[in-house]
Amino acid sequence: MKKNRAAIASKNPAKINAVSSVLTDMEWTVDLSAVDAESEVSAQPFSQQETRQGAVNRAKNALGDFDFAIGLEGGVYEMEGILYLCNWGALATQDGRMYTAAGAQIPLPPEIAEGLHKGIELGPVMDDYANEIGIRHHKGAVGILTDGFVNRGEMFSHVVKLLIGQYQRDSD
Repeated sequence: MKKNRAAIASKNPAKINAVSSVLTDMEWTVDLSAVDAESEVSAQPFSQQETRQGAVNRAKNALGDFDFAIGLEGGVYEMEGILYLCNWGALATQDGRMYTAAGAQIPLPPEIAEGLHKGIELGPVMDDYANEIGIRHHKGAVGILTDGFVNRGEMFSHVVKLLIGQYQRDSD
């Protein structure tokens, strides 16, 4: 089997681990590289569309000469006056294919939404809310909001499975 070269468009450990664990579970032979790639959207995406576009842009910007690249983006969106956490992923290939998928969504408490509406990014708001440092690099907001039942890596792993499943379906 050909060894694929893939990029994860992030240096964030939670995102890297999400992609790496899915590829390992699938027993794929892949050289995975973490690449800084710009999202070209707001530092704090504020809609499903902007969050999805950030993932797509990250995947495209990380592709380079890799066989495929995966971009993952977390954001928030408002529905019926409630701010929700959302996450999107994109997988770009050398032949121009682009796969996208979204994952878990959960409402944010009003005190978190208030900080976001003031223009503060979710990471620092969550650090203050939970009285911790660097939440975005491990359990994420979803880990705090689910009392540890789902962490950021697990949330993104689900999205990565959706992306890889589409890619594999079209590659067979």
